[in-house]
Amino acid sequence: MSENSNIPRLKRWYREGRVSRRDFLRQSTLLGLSSAAAYSFAGLAQPGLRAQTLPQGGTLRMGMRVLDVSTPHALSFNEGATSVRPVCDFLVRTGYDNVTRPWLLSGWEVSDDLQSWTLRVRDGVMWHSGRQLNAEDVAWNINHVLAPETGSSVVGLMGSYMLTEIDTGEVDAEGNAVMRSELWDANAIEIVDDMTVRLNLKQPQVAVAEHLYHYPFFILDPEEGGAFGVGSNGTGCFTMVEHAVGERAVYERVDGEYFVEGGYLDRIEITDLGEDSNAALGALMTDQVDGLYEISENQAPVVAGNPNLKVVRATTGGTAVVRGKMTEAPFDDPRVMRALRMATDGPAVIERALRGNATEGDHTHVADIHPEWADLGTWERDVEGAKALLAEAGYPDGIDIPEFYVKTQPTWELDVAQVLVEDWAEAGIRAQIQTLPASSFWDRWTDYPFSLTAWGHRPLGMMVLGLAYRSGVPWNESSFSNARFDELMDQIEGTVDPDLQKEIMGELMTIMREDGPIVQPFFMQVANAYHNRVQGIEMHPTKYIFFDQMAIET
Repeated sequence: MSENSNIPRLKRWYREGRVSRRDFLRQSTLLGLSSAAAYSFAGLAQPGLRAQTLPQGGTLRMGMRVLDVSTPHALSFNEGATSVRPVCDFLVRTGYDNVTRPWLLSGWEVSDDLQSWTLRVRDGVMWHSGRQLNAEDVAWNINHVLAPETGSSVVGLMGSYMLTEIDTGEVDAEGNAVMRSELWDANAIEIVDDMTVRLNLKQPQVAVAEHLYHYPFFILDPEEGGAFGVGSNGTGCFTMVEHAVGERAVYERVDGEYFVEGGYLDRIEITDLGEDSNAALGALMTDQVDGLYEISENQAPVVAGNPNLKVVRATTGGTAVVRGKMTEAPFDDPRVMRALRMATDGPAVIERALRGNATEGDHTHVADIHPEWADLGTWERDVEGAKALLAEAGYPDGIDIPEFYVKTQPTWELDVAQVLVEDWAEAGIRAQIQTLPASSFWDRWTDYPFSLTAWGHRPLGMMVLGLAYRSGVPWNESSFSNARFDELMDQIEGTVDPDLQKEIMGELMTIMREDGPIVQPFFMQVANAYHNRVQGIEMHPTKYIFFDQMAIET
């Protein structure tokens, strides 16, 4: 297949200054240009995986929650996915530079109309069992994440172009037709040959390759039916030898050659240190563990003050959203959520709850580091306007929200919630925080009428909006549904032109500001902490941890 016709256009737009260097690198590689060629055109040297020789061997001890990971494709928490990642790989990896590169794939080609994506499986990738990864394995995994019974959030990214709704002929208790999601065409996932899979899409899509990097999208052994546990087959350089929820997980290096440079550690030991983040910090300070999955900004100065430890940070599109369930009163009236936004003092949240280590958001869940972001102007607090809007909605004396659900860990989430509650009180919004352990919260996180949820970084704003706010997708925790919003999502996902992307995104962001289901006043830095003996550490914006690229001095 010849070069995608959009790549010469991107090169021209880059020369004309219509796309930034960063956005040219991201978009051209998505459309099949190799990262080496893209960097060369931009006049840059491509960053390598590793800038130094790392020591081989040793055991890395990690402090992190050990959660149920028995069904990886249905995971809804990145921390759990970290427990699968040593064993099972992704088809692609999006780097620290926001460029998506082949991983288990050797590359891909994209048709000019963006509706045919040909995925080339990398030759020589071996399962632990000794057989070679092939096209049938890849096709099975794509089918599995899209099957409704799997319950994967991947549907929120890929459903619009891979699935269709079929009337089952049945009706529910209220007489409504029962619908089922199926592949839009029998040939939507096509096995071309032993090492090639082609996705034939219902509509154009520019970001298929980035969707393959969504954290539940592991390539699992089809023979295990989507399950995962001790001894599970994988293509990663480690195997899981022990796993006890709430206690501990252990991995050992698989004998043999890994398909890329990596796999320096002999052993990984993950210890669940519980809900008390101060106890976790104490374990790091007293050398019981070598690293922590996450620390709060209140803990960072303590770590930085220890000469044997280091704080590792990244600026991200990660955030926390307060969302109301828009199918339940009082949040079924969009004016209530808008009043909450108007009553929120974003700069105060950043300074008081996050020690200034965040950038201001505008309640759209799209960050200025996202290439499609449109500048709608700074969101201004308006307490009196919030009071007037509540009165218009039928709450002249303010409103009571008796249950505002917030996790106890990480501690910054509760810090944010407490500042927000104080802000809202000035507008007559009386919210009562109800705390839950993280494990309990995630069991029902999409069900709460009103809650605060942390969302990780995604390289594109359209990915965030597709996962969280498109009608009916699994992670639409607010039950937000807006026909114009869904229509615009279909448009932006099939658009390469950067100016048109920003125009469409501007309308999407306006809908979020005016009628959306969230309060979202900041984008945060993410941080974790390690002992100095841990090497190969660089904080990925997504908080993904790749143990295959880490090493330890022994």
